[in-house]
Amino acid sequence: MACGLAIEEHRETLFVRREATQLGGVIDEFADILNNKDGYNGQDKVWRISDSQKVVFGSTPHLGDEVKYQGRARDLLIVDEAANMLESQVHFLKGWVRSTKKRQRCRTLLCSNPPTSSEGQWLVEWFAPWLDTNHELYPHPPGELLWYVTSQGREILVDGPKRVTIAGERLLPQSRTFIPAKVQDNAYLRDTAYIATLQALPEPLRSQMLYGDFTAGREDGEWQVIPSAWVDEAMARWEPRLFNPTKIVSAGVDPSRGGADSTVMACREDWYYHELQEWDGRTITDGQTVAGKVIDLLAISHCPVHVDVIGIGASVVDILKMYISGRVIPVNAAEGAKQDTDWSGTLSFANKRAQLWWQFRDLLNPANGHPITLPRDQQLKAELCAPTYQLKATGILIESKEQIKKRLGRSTDKADAVIMAAERSAIMGLSGISGRTVVNV
Repeated sequence: MACGLAIEEHRETLFVRREATQLGGVIDEFADILNNKDGYNGQDKVWRISDSQKVVFGSTPHLGDEVKYQGRARDLLIVDEAANMLESQVHFLKGWVRSTKKRQRCRTLLCSNPPTSSEGQWLVEWFAPWLDTNHELYPHPPGELLWYVTSQGREILVDGPKRVTIAGERLLPQSRTFIPAKVQDNAYLRDTAYIATLQALPEPLRSQMLYGDFTAGREDGEWQVIPSAWVDEAMARWEPRLFNPTKIVSAGVDPSRGGADSTVMACREDWYYHELQEWDGRTITDGQTVAGKVIDLLAISHCPVHVDVIGIGASVVDILKMYISGRVIPVNAAEGAKQDTDWSGTLSFANKRAQLWWQFRDLLNPANGHPITLPRDQQLKAELCAPTYQLKATGILIESKEQIKKRLGRSTDKADAVIMAAERSAIMGLSGISGRTVVNV
């Protein structure tokens, strides 16, 4: 279908896969359809089908490689095996899907098997009405259009294709749909031995590849900090609850450092987390604005507010101390751990960040009986399940935020806010994640 659209309905096509070596089969498919390789330049990886029609083949193996295609307009963007791509890369490439030709349709086609790791979880989020069993519209009919706009860095589902005004901005919606497919639907493959090959795969890969099942569980990495199943259990308990600031017992704030990062605040009521508050890092760029958002929501609360003090967080802490003095707790993930071991008493921590992440893992562990309840947010799940760990002489060491961002394509803003909100604070006399003993102060 991708090749057919490029040949029959579009003038300028960018066909992208994560690795350049994966493009060979795609180029062979074009040659089979066209019965020749006339017009194909193997060095530039450009196929000029006619004077007015071309296909550019590209790859983005590393974060930042997508910039190579900046400014090059195309009316068709094809992302093959999209679950292997970073979300930020796809967003960037979509920015140049346009045409000055009248009546030329512009579109993005994402072709993919179900994601097998947290890096591809964004695909489930983009098509949540069709794929996420927790979405209010699930299961949405395959092929039926839904309409979205983006405002202040967030996607919003709207009623239809007519322009809408949000936050004073006039926006034109774009349509989106999802079309499922199984190998049995493929006339070229269903009568071959390929089906037997897929049937022999272990689960959940078997269901993902054989049936195109996006709900089949993905395999966790051997050194993944937080198991996916534990996050799923915590999210399955969540139901909407009215936000009452006086009932909030702890909050975590991860201030944006600008750019694509978001400022996120997590508010916890007992062990129930409300929907996360999120603000676009492109519009909130200073500590005063972040502090104002926190004060607006929690001025009448008595809860401690844990703030990532690195970067503009230092400014946020200073300003908050002027308004909610005594309740602001700066969190420096690089400092030494405040606790010697995990709940089992056997594992130590290399730094504060390792302590916070591992203790949140202990909280989510069903064996410990904590009723942690997390909002049903696919982006949050991907972030919580992304980090890996190592056992060093100094203790548990969690993968750096920089490395995670290279794999995930974004910072773990939501996960960091949630984890900070779980930390114990003597201010409220609450038992939390620091240790096994309940101490009221």
